[in-house]
Amino acid sequence: MSTTGSSDTSARSTLAGQARVRVHHLSQAKARGEQIVMLTAYDAVTARILDSAGTDVLLVGDSMGNVMLDHGSTLPVTMEEMLVATRSVARATERALVLADLPFGSYESGPHEALANAVRLVKAGAHAVKLEGGSVRSESVRLISQAGIPVFGHIGFTPQSVNALGGYRVQGRGDDAAEGLVADALALAEAGAVAFIVEMVPEPVGARITRECPVPIIGIGAGARCDGQVLVWTDMAGMSEWSPRFAARFGQVGEALREAARSFGTAVRDGSFPAAEHWFSS
Repeated sequence: MSTTGSSDTSARSTLAGQARVRVHHLSQAKARGEQIVMLTAYDAVTARILDSAGTDVLLVGDSMGNVMLDHGSTLPVTMEEMLVATRSVARATERALVLADLPFGSYESGPHEALANAVRLVKAGAHAVKLEGGSVRSESVRLISQAGIPVFGHIGFTPQSVNALGGYRVQGRGDDAAEGLVADALALAEAGAVAFIVEMVPEPVGARITRECPVPIIGIGAGARCDGQVLVWTDMAGMSEWSPRFAARFGQVGEALREAARSFGTAVRDGSFPAAEHWFSS
């Protein structure tokens, strides 16, 4: 189990020194107690910036449905949209591991559908794929893993099941629910999952899954004792007025962009842009 705030510099060197982060580097980080840093990315411009900032994993998430396409959930996101986003992020990334979501409707029919669509994401540039759900996904995880494609699980609150879960609700409350999540993690790890995202669970549950599961656990709203943390980049950067309780804003990029657009508009309207240095004289 990892801890935060360690002063041991050597324990933070595993990922930082990698020319390209691979799944075995994440396992090494867990063993050393080194925190793994993950952010979402949906386009080349953002991916290039986040990659150059030293982000370990870029998740091409179906959260693009909420934050980029203005849907009310991840459910409308299509495989074709995920492929475009994955290609864009992969082309712009030099160091981070590129992880791509299997969107809703791309793997529910069974393991062979899951494998076929996982292959499409890898051909688009993903280094690993992610799917949601517990032990019911074991055979899909096993088949994809046997094909040589690393698979991340996603348990706790699973956005693609928002209707079945009754909305955006914390999962794993109560002993039975917590035991079920631990059992799901262990079953999927046994089937070949190389890591997990654990979302919106009580802090002690996130800590227990991290302690008992042999593979890296990346938390989002799961407390500080996971092996790493992930946020949607627009929440992290302050791109909107609202962000989830479990997110923190590490910048005010949205306001900076708004101010830049205002300044551009003012310059165009008052004639100060373009100036002589911005045009061709002959």
